[in-house]
Amino acid sequence: MAVESTARKQPAENTPLFRSAPHNIEVEQALLGAILVNNEAFYRVSDFLEPEHFFEPLHQKIYKDVSSLVRSGKSATPLTLKTFLPADLDVAGLTASQYLARLATEATTVINSADYGRNIYDLALRRALIGIGEVMVNLAYEAPIEVGPQAQIEDAERRLYELAESGRYDGGFQRFAQALTTAVEMAAHAYERDGKLSGLATGLRDLDRMMGGLQQSDLIIIAGRPGMGKSSLATNIGYNVAKAWRGDVRPDGHITSVDGGIVGIFSLEMSAEQLATRIIAERTGIPSSRIRRGEIETADFDRIAEAAREMESLPFYIDETGGLSIAQLAARARRLKRQKGLDLLVIDYIQLLQGSSKRAAEGRVQEVTEITTSLKALAKELNVPIVALSQLSRQVESRDDKRPQLSDLRESGSIEQDADAVLFVFREEYYLRNREPRPGTDEHFKWQTEMEAAHGKAEVIIGKQRHGPTGTVKLQFEAEVTRFADLASEDHLPARM
Repeated sequence: MAVESTARKQPAENTPLFRSAPHNIEVEQALLGAILVNNEAFYRVSDFLEPEHFFEPLHQKIYKDVSSLVRSGKSATPLTLKTFLPADLDVAGLTASQYLARLATEATTVINSADYGRNIYDLALRRALIGIGEVMVNLAYEAPIEVGPQAQIEDAERRLYELAESGRYDGGFQRFAQALTTAVEMAAHAYERDGKLSGLATGLRDLDRMMGGLQQSDLIIIAGRPGMGKSSLATNIGYNVAKAWRGDVRPDGHITSVDGGIVGIFSLEMSAEQLATRIIAERTGIPSSRIRRGEIETADFDRIAEAAREMESLPFYIDETGGLSIAQLAARARRLKRQKGLDLLVIDYIQLLQGSSKRAAEGRVQEVTEITTSLKALAKELNVPIVALSQLSRQVESRDDKRPQLSDLRESGSIEQDADAVLFVFREEYYLRNREPRPGTDEHFKWQTEMEAAHGKAEVIIGKQRHGPTGTVKLQFEAEVTRFADLASEDHLPARM
């Protein structure tokens, strides 16, 4: 057995003991030469090729200097470029001027420059993959006790996601001009999008007016006591976003969202079947309790089948796995965006997530702090809004005015701190129904008046918003079908006969 084990460790006969990282110096030289001969070649690769994608450090330096010259409106030639290279440069016996001249004489054509640039880019990705693989192997051999295999898998998946996103999350400083360009593009997209919103439309007119839609990279908390309808509100918003989705195919084959969005829901409490039943009830107007008990007519079943057919084609994805850790949730969200796309993530709800074992040992407050901090970081990484639901503490019930406040957020002040917006769902009708006075009394008549005024109404209280005002949005709520809708104002009511 010992001999067999040793034999397995021997390198294969055809496997070299040393392998250099994938690269192609000749292709790098040909592309740089083409750019020096005709700067138009630069624009064919500049949208995806960066200096660090070149294997040879000198080529990285040349491409970086060429980029600076061309972007500033100057001509990049062997003559204008040589002053940026060291005077004592020696490349296989060639001076800087001689090497640049050699590059120009051996240049490829402008037509081939894009293919050469893609080849350089692909080789750089392969080198990056090798680097990730080496880190994985070394960590698997010498992992600290507190770093389990699952954590290593999640870390590797995060690195692979970042690589797949072509360095979008490389961090570091950027020129303010770049941020200004992004802001102007966002305004242009808002102008083109239905509803003229800078973010994703929730499908609720007054809420969109107050918030401008759901903004990219924002963490939005929807909080409320049990029975208020926070899960229903989040589900309604998610469905409205998915229903409005329109995509456009980019030149590289990827699909980008033009309106609406691709939605992912982590349903940690309800099963996918329960969530689907809720949405069917909301779309058809048939109470979910009747659907579950089979108390439906033929016409009702036809409506259910029609709603199901309509929903089948929606970009709406559900993960019903319970007991997820925040690291597992992040890994699954990255995978969904990579494989299907993602524009909105909904999490129901924060208190059912788990943090790392280290934070859990320090107490629930520290664990929730880690969860909310990680959710905000994930929203920025994926560049999508994350709507996360949260329970409120019982102290709400002890007050005469049951309307929630920021101080009612349960277990951690980090929820308020990390969130870009905090929305509270409140229904006066829920509390009034539970304190009905004895019939026939003056109190009962007063109670009936209050119930009529509160019936079918809900409030979404915006307790915090980084990008806009706070305030209250009044909505219609149909409890039997768990549907939120715009509340008709007096000037939108039908004329009375």
